[in-house]
Order: sequence, then structure tokens, then C-alpha cells
Amino acid sequence: MRIAVRLFARARDLAGGPVIELELPEGATVADVRTALLHARPQLQPLAASLHVAIGSDYAADDAAVPPGADVACFPPVSGG
Repeated sequence: MRIAVRLFARARDLAGGPVIELELPEGATVADVRTALLHARPQLQPLAASLHVAIGSDYAADDAAVPPGADVACFPPVSGG
């Protein structure tokens, strides 16, 4: 399945754009998205441990399934005041 992953903040800056298209197998998980994302954009490696992934409007754990056509977003933790 093909998904578009939207990137925000520093993740977008490091990746060089706001969206990355990934090809994933059916039944892929968030962990698979992370692996494919880092393979497609190795420059995201500094954020790998802290990158949040959301499916729809909810944060998703690494073992969460990614359904076809899912709205997937990745962003680093937010800090500041």
C-alpha cells in the first residue's frame, strides 16, 4: 500500500519537505512506517528516538496497524512555553 506521511517542525526541515510518500506492505505497523521513513530520509535519524507518529488525530504506538488510506503524520516533541 502507498501512504503519504506528513511531516512537521524539525522533521519537515530535515526531510526537505512536508510530505513523503512511502510504499508499505499490507498490515504494516507504525514501526514499519518509522523504518521506511528513515530509509527514505536518513537525515531524520537524529529524531528517530523521539519522533511521534499519529494516525488520524491520535498518537499511535509502534505496534499499531496502519490501515490503507490512513492519515499519517510525524513530528518531533514540542517544547517551549
